[in-house]
Amino acid sequence: MVDPTISAGNGTESAKNHFGKAIDEAKAGAQALAGELSSECKTRSGEAKDKASAFAADAKVKAAGYAEDGKAKASQAIVGVSKLIDDNAALIDEKVGVKYGDYARSASKSLADAGAKLDEKSLDELGEDAKEFVRKSPGLAVGIAVATGFVLARLFKGK
Repeated sequence: MVDPTISAGNGTESAKNHFGKAIDEAKAGAQALAGELSSECKTRSGEAKDKASAFAADAKVKAAGYAEDGKAKASQAIVGVSKLIDDNAALIDEKVGVKYGDYARSASKSLADAGAKLDEKSLDELGEDAKEFVRKSPGLAVGIAVATGFVLARLFKGK
């Protein structure tokens, strides 16, 4: 007769060994899969960073172009207002007086000079000038920002 504890023990040992090998194989497979996933994630992450960098560079170039266009239009608008005031200075002389006509001419010249300076400066120089203005006169800068916000809000409120 066969001893049941011996055969059961051998079967149990065999099952334990087989189960242990299966667990070891599963661990090795999981580690290999984790390594593959990790390298795939690194590759995809690098690709995403490259695409984001390219997109950011394109956006920066387009933004700089739009800013240059806006600067040119602002300069043209200032010069246009200057010409309009200068053209109407004679009418101001007639209606209000020569003294006020001279004020208008002076304002026109100041606007023309401001337009020329704006046109000559680069965006970086304008940014530095703005920073310096805010450092020197923070209260005035806040006041101008509030007034501009108020005017813009009133303009767009009606629409």
